[in-house]
Amino acid sequence: MEYITLNNGIKMPLEGFGVFQVPDAKQCEQAVLDAIQSGYRLLDTAAAYMNEEAVGDAIRKSGIKRSDLFITTKLWVQDASYEGAKKAFEVSMKKLGLEYLDLYLIHQPMGDYMSAWRAMEELYKEGVIRAIGVCNCYPHVLADICETVEVVPAVNQIELHPFFQQADALKLMKEYEIVPEAWGPFAEGNHGIFTHPVLTAIGEKYGKTAAQVALRWNVQRGVVVIPKSVHKNRMEQNMDIWDFALRDADMAEIAKLDIGHSEIVNHFDPSFVKMLHSMKIHE
Repeated sequence: MEYITLNNGIKMPLEGFGVFQVPDAKQCEQAVLDAIQSGYRLLDTAAAYMNEEAVGDAIRKSGIKRSDLFITTKLWVQDASYEGAKKAFEVSMKKLGLEYLDLYLIHQPMGDYMSAWRAMEELYKEGVIRAIGVCNCYPHVLADICETVEVVPAVNQIELHPFFQQADALKLMKEYEIVPEAWGPFAEGNHGIFTHPVLTAIGEKYGKTAAQVALRWNVQRGVVVIPKSVHKNRMEQNMDIWDFALRDADMAEIAKLDIGHSEIVNHFDPSFVKMLHSMKIHE
């Protein structure tokens, strides 16, 4: 495993395990235990995933020292306000059963997220959160946040995979010393990514799969990846990316796959924004 240093000096694993779309408590707990046994130390959940308790149970049962783990959760749109963020953080910490959090992210830049950020800054200064960041912030939104806040985000978790490479976003994050983190590093299975001819051909040169090539491509760009799987053998394969490096020619071939937009979500669609606001995770 390799690590990347955040803009506040904290070290974060370059590969972690995501639990999006694993709401079943028993399945999620077992998946996290399997991931930890497979070498993952970064665990990524969110209040909206409805599985923080299962993640917390797995952490306690894993036998791994808390200081060896890097735990992330996220603030949902419903709680995007100063008081809402303070309360939501307490709820998440109780569900996770943790005394401190490594990374707390604003899940979507919607609602009164700037007030929520001020609350997160206070929690960060109190020491109960080691780093704070955002998700799904396109360059114009991220620039506005960085030029407004006191504590610049340490991480921006966005959609990043060979078919949506977001070069402009990465350029801006580098300017502000923000670490990019990829959700959906496998494009949620789109474009036949697991058998894609370009990725497969590159992988054959190194004895690797197309999936391993996709992950390696991102980490070589300085992007943290959080692939999800409930199958232990796939978890182990996803972790097996640290014994090879893609050549410049390989990176150039993968660069040609970029279609320049998301086919998973459209944050610019008003109906999508309304849908996220309508998603309530508590009363």
